[in-house]
Amino acid sequence: MHCPCCFKITGSSVRFRAFNRLSLCPGIVPRRCEPHSFQESPMSTTHQTITLGGGCFWCTESVFVEVMGVVDVESGYSNGHLHQPSYEAVCTGTTGHNEVVKLVYDPAVVSTRELLEIFFVIHDPTTLNRQGNDTGTQYRSGIYFSTPEQEAEARAIIAELTASGHYGRPIVTEVLAVQNYWPAEAYHQDFFARNPTRGYCMAVAAPKVAKFRKTFARLQKS
Repeated sequence: MHCPCCFKITGSSVRFRAFNRLSLCPGIVPRRCEPHSFQESPMSTTHQTITLGGGCFWCTESVFVEVMGVVDVESGYSNGHLHQPSYEAVCTGTTGHNEVVKLVYDPAVVSTRELLEIFFVIHDPTTLNRQGNDTGTQYRSGIYFSTPEQEAEARAIIAELTASGHYGRPIVTEVLAVQNYWPAEAYHQDFFARNPTRGYCMAVAAPKVAKFRKTFARLQKS
């Protein structure tokens, strides 16, 4: 089963009805990210980028646009083998790509570790190629680093979580250098902000945002 982003936007009302039966999270007002260029994210000499895969990118994006120090969030496809993949191709599971968000952040405001702590709270890193009812290799848990320091931080936090037995199951998050990243189509960007009452967004994205706001209030943008 796939999240609705793997269908045409006008498709699968059955999928939305299924999610409407779930417990929803009313009252969550989404934050809209700054406009994207879809070519190159805004960078300065002090900014860093890290790319994270934690299931449907609509949901992951909806959280990280709220994090202070994150100056740009872009949904995309990463670490596959196809040149400039489409969402239809990625959702076949044959391109090797993961649905990800590319974060541009100021490490003087929010650290790599804090971003990774948020990442591990808002998704399940123990389910291989799956998040909830969304299944397929494009939903795998992944941290795609752009610096050696990010790799070290990722491996350190995974080691700590494993040693603590926090999840009770092995962590399957892959830690790899980011490769072959492509931005997703324009209609995927800021999807939750533009569609807060859509069934899937209410059932899956909104609870993640609520969990972030409750757990990491100190890191939420004002």
